[in-house]
Amino acid sequence: MVVKTKPKKAVASPEPKPALMKRVARWGLRGAAGIVGFFALWVVLFSFLNPPVNIYQLQESARLGGVQRDWVSWDEIAPVMGRSAVAAEDANFCLHWGFDMTAIRAAVAQGGNRGASTITQQVVKNVFLWHGRSWLRKAMEAVLTPAVELVWSKQRILEVYLNVAEFDEGVFGVQAAARHYFNVDARDLSALQAARLASVLPDPKGRNAAKPGPFVRRKTAQVISGAETIKADGRSACFE
Repeated sequence: MVVKTKPKKAVASPEPKPALMKRVARWGLRGAAGIVGFFALWVVLFSFLNPPVNIYQLQESARLGGVQRDWVSWDEIAPVMGRSAVAAEDANFCLHWGFDMTAIRAAVAQGGNRGASTITQQVVKNVFLWHGRSWLRKAMEAVLTPAVELVWSKQRILEVYLNVAEFDEGVFGVQAAARHYFNVDARDLSALQAARLASVLPDPKGRNAAKPGPFVRRKTAQVISGAETIKADGRSACFE
């Protein structure tokens, strides 16, 4: 009598480790390429489309029960406001490609990074990223800043900056700030009013443009002088 035995099922051999690692690396590269493509698309779109509400504004809106925002085009902003913001925050705005290396070296020598952030970096943080000091955010900012400088004009960078900057608690953009503090439109700001607004940056919760303390008064005088200087020496030419 012949006894039939069932054929043994073939046992699948484990996938070689190198092949598995290649697959993981391939998917990792695809994921990274997708992230890069996502941000590249938004950088291009926001070169002519106005950015929507950002992460920080949503957080503040939830905390305060609403915020003041009113987008205005570059032509609706007094020219002196642009010069004042640059004089206060980034005097070499027209001379760098997104990073002010002179300011960075000076900040490092002083043992910190205060004063080293350019207007372009602040735009990248406010429009595309989130507030915080994590290494991930800093790395993304370092990648996106030169991309914005490459695609956007200097005037567009400054226009977006003036429309997303916070000038008082829950008050975002120069138009809302002009109405909030002085009851005028952004196009009608005087040199003094523009300098006052620029002087509350980057601490809008601790400074007041309508009721300036000693620091804001001193800063205002410096900003008025600085705005006149960059106009005279050509450092405002890239956005005017």
